[in-house]
Amino acid sequence: MKKVLVTGSLGQIGTELVSKLRSVYGDSNIIATDIRSNDSDVVKSGPFEILDVTDEQKMFDIASKYKVDTIIHLAALLSATAEKKPLLAWNLNMGGLVNALETARELKCQFFTPSSIGAFGPSTPKDQTPQDTIQRPTTMYGVNKVSGELLCDYYYHKFGLDTRGVRFPGLISYEAEPGGGTTDYAVEIYYEAIRNRQYTSYIDKGTYMDMMYMPDALNAILDLMEADGSKLIHRNAFNITAMSFAPEDVAAEIQKHMPSFKMDYQVDPVRQAIADSWPNSIDSSAAQREWGFKTEYNLEKMTADMLEKLGKKLQSAERAVN
Repeated sequence: MKKVLVTGSLGQIGTELVSKLRSVYGDSNIIATDIRSNDSDVVKSGPFEILDVTDEQKMFDIASKYKVDTIIHLAALLSATAEKKPLLAWNLNMGGLVNALETARELKCQFFTPSSIGAFGPSTPKDQTPQDTIQRPTTMYGVNKVSGELLCDYYYHKFGLDTRGVRFPGLISYEAEPGGGTTDYAVEIYYEAIRNRQYTSYIDKGTYMDMMYMPDALNAILDLMEADGSKLIHRNAFNITAMSFAPEDVAAEIQKHMPSFKMDYQVDPVRQAIADSWPNSIDSSAAQREWGFKTEYNLEKMTADMLEKLGKKLQSAERAVN
């Protein structure tokens, strides 16, 4: 990667990925785009363009203008929101992906887009879900992700486009607030622990899902994109994970730092049904073999870092208001 176009740059992943990429490849070489703008570092620290990913011509024009050699396509409607607005999700998630792939094909760019554990369904093996297994999701988001994996494979085999991707688990970050995903509880719980010492979980106790702290997720993207392509077998849908836990596990870890923290439950049937259709834990050995995937953070280490960094962030925000 030398010059990179990133879509969805103001989302949960994009907010931190753009900063990471600029620190590695230089501010001027990372072109951030989103359908909206704000006064964040993503917009201020380097090139930024307004882009609706359903506008193929605009995407092509921006990529051509900056002579990019890599496209990282993140713009998407997430799982819980997609279930409320399934047609919008199809049009945005699939239409935007096709436009990004076509732009990459025409300009001969390297290409990355994330898939998700949402690509699995209730008939998928629940524990240590294999890299290659049955995928029959029951959500629009999952249908989008399976379709996206296949479409990226198609562009690789049909056109020789260097497509790459991972199946992200739930991602946890102190930078960007939750944006409509089923695993958002695992971010919200830290915010509420600091603000109120209490959290009401919309996911039921005993519901295990794979998770990853954002620093590990960002490193995974860079490591995969810099990996030797000749060694990649799966290319567009590598299982990756760092930990698997249920809501009560996070609460117990927070209580080590905040003994007064309490959690109760008010289960959201829609998001609970989505969570129940996903694996309890997945097998990431293919990613380890093919490009050396590794992680640094477990639940204990992540919780300590989240509480420290998020506490400082919220204190700064409060001082700015006052």
